Amino acid sequence: MSLLSRDIKYVGGVGEVRARLLEREVGVRTIGDLIYRFPYRYIDRTRIWALSEIDESTESTYVQLRCRITGLSYTGEGAKRRLIVEISDTTGLGELVWFHGIRWIEKRLEVGRDYIIFGRPSIFRNRISIIHPEIEPVEQAMSRKQESGFQGIYASTEKLSQAIGTRAMYTIIHNAWQLIAADSTAISDPLTEDMRRRNGLIPLREALYNIHFPQSQEKLRAAQYRLKYDELLGVQLTIQARRSQRKAANNGFVFPRVGDAFNTFYKQKLPFNLTGAQQRVIKEIRADMISGKQMNRLLQGDVGSGKTMVAFMSMLLAVDNGYQACIMAPTEILARQHYATMTRFAEGLPNVRVAIITGASRAKERREALAGIASGEVNILVGTHALIEDRVQFANLAYVVIDEQHRFGVEQRAKLWTKNLQPPHILVMTATPIPRTLAMTLYGDLEVSVIDELPPGRQPIRTYHYYDSARLRMFGFLKQEIAKHRQVYIVYPLIKESEKMDYKDLYDGFESISRDFPLPQYRTAVCHGKMRNEDKEAAMQQFKRGEADILIATSVIEVGVDVPNATVMVIESAERFGLSQLHQLRGRVGRGGEQSYCILMSGEKLSKESRARLEAMCATNDGFELSELDLKLRGAGDIHGTQQSGEAFELNIANLASDTQIMQLTRDEAIAILDDDPRLEKAKNIPLVQLRNRYQKREKIDFSNIS
Repeated sequence: MSLLSRDIKYVGGVGEVRARLLEREVGVRTIGDLIYRFPYRYIDRTRIWALSEIDESTESTYVQLRCRITGLSYTGEGAKRRLIVEISDTTGLGELVWFHGIRWIEKRLEVGRDYIIFGRPSIFRNRISIIHPEIEPVEQAMSRKQESGFQGIYASTEKLSQAIGTRAMYTIIHNAWQLIAADSTAISDPLTEDMRRRNGLIPLREALYNIHFPQSQEKLRAAQYRLKYDELLGVQLTIQARRSQRKAANNGFVFPRVGDAFNTFYKQKLPFNLTGAQQRVIKEIRADMISGKQMNRLLQGDVGSGKTMVAFMSMLLAVDNGYQACIMAPTEILARQHYATMTRFAEGLPNVRVAIITGASRAKERREALAGIASGEVNILVGTHALIEDRVQFANLAYVVIDEQHRFGVEQRAKLWTKNLQPPHILVMTATPIPRTLAMTLYGDLEVSVIDELPPGRQPIRTYHYYDSARLRMFGFLKQEIAKHRQVYIVYPLIKESEKMDYKDLYDGFESISRDFPLPQYRTAVCHGKMRNEDKEAAMQQFKRGEADILIATSVIEVGVDVPNATVMVIESAERFGLSQLHQLRGRVGRGGEQSYCILMSGEKLSKESRARLEAMCATNDGFELSELDLKLRGAGDIHGTQQSGEAFELNIANLASDTQIMQLTRDEAIAILDDDPRLEKAKNIPLVQLRNRYQKREKIDFSNIS
């Protein structure tokens, strides 16, 4: 067994109990897991702060103090008992506070003795206070050999931090490294010397040492660069191998004909001229469909850019060649909207029949759809996740469209395209613009098409940010728009008031709107995620038919609501939403020819990031520009829920917002390596298998049989 594979319990300072805790809380089981768990920040332990330097600007910043204990006292009883330790240096006074472990800590403290104290200070009642700091006598701290003047701070959990503080974690890492230092074979470098030289990379052993114990800022930067390169190369080797395998396989349905259904629709029934971007994307899809290889294409298009039209016309190509197509949507509302749109488009087209199956389908509708699909009489099927049920059996499914694909888990999508022995062509669509670096990671094995034009006649949406103090002014504007026979959305982040979050809730909003927009002059509908599907659908249909002037809703309407007469989107507590979601909600208006508006309402107190999001929304309608900012503000894991949908790579150190250059370098390197050695069988590339496996995508199913 290699040293890195050994159980963490054998490292000094760990033992059985801490080993179980480390595995349960942060997934660290082996020495290798520990060494590849990098600090997320560093503290300069060579600096001793003076108490007089601590103020509001240094709150929540780790500091190191040298102070004398001048007194101990206790407050409270039982579970509320606290230990208060008075401290001082030549510049001021402060206090240390413990809520837990009081009996243990008080035995280590001595009034009149000097200590090194490490923690995050706060200002409480005009006094410096540090809760649960690390503390040790000065002479003990000075006698200990330091590997580095920079101490790494590692991500933790509440339970873990109570048992293993930052100093204890540092000691454990140090002890683990001593084992590695004594074993020259413990770390093998997967990159050849030539590859390291070409890319300016330091050896792996040196990088791992300096990531935990930086000997200088320059060596820390070199270590970070090397480890980011390894991580992103491992990711790209996985992605590009899958892409190469798919391209090499001649297992795609071939659609050679452009027949009566497509031509009739294009020449006689097309409701508007296609944009240049739509025409380009249809040609890209058409080229895939005649290549003999399975299509796997991502279609990105901003809200209202016409993705549904592209999907429908490409589905007609499948129908013209005697095959079936289906489209899966994430919500009942969106599926019903697609069904209504495609049924309208299909009227009068030869040999085109559209059906729908959702979880709320009535027995007769479901029965007729299932029979038509199995016989081949139905050739376009619309639905929700109900399409993946075993009883949905296609006669000859050859084309699958997944709308708002990030809302489906990996297994859900895979069940659709494993309904055939031969994999169908796949088009996945998203109205959430994806930054280039994120697309290269999440969807690097897909071809990418972009609709970057809006249909003619669409006016840019004007976006404004108002504070709550301007609410009456906002209400006045809504009344002006309704007087023009236009409609309004008002969206809230919560259904009921939360004690922890002071955000406007839907029920409170409904009461307020009812007072300021009384019946019968103003008609109001309500829609939220906890309503029954039929009630949500009824409210939406009421709004779509123009029987309601105002739709009060939660973000359930973020996707798939198309009401051209709606010209105003009001988003309450807008600071509560991410940029991507704000942009999606804004896209519910501006779908007709009239000027549309988005009004962002917020409280007076905003964080720096919240203010940046709202300012960005007012500055641009460009979804791709907003997505880049969203990535920087929120991180890759939170972009449209990638972590929850099973798609995100677990990146330890690379940052997709700032490491674009490294991503491109590793992508090019991975392609070159796999072009020369697709299975990584050459001696120089065998170590790369381990690198790839370390950073392999955490997927719950095996895609090898469908790509």
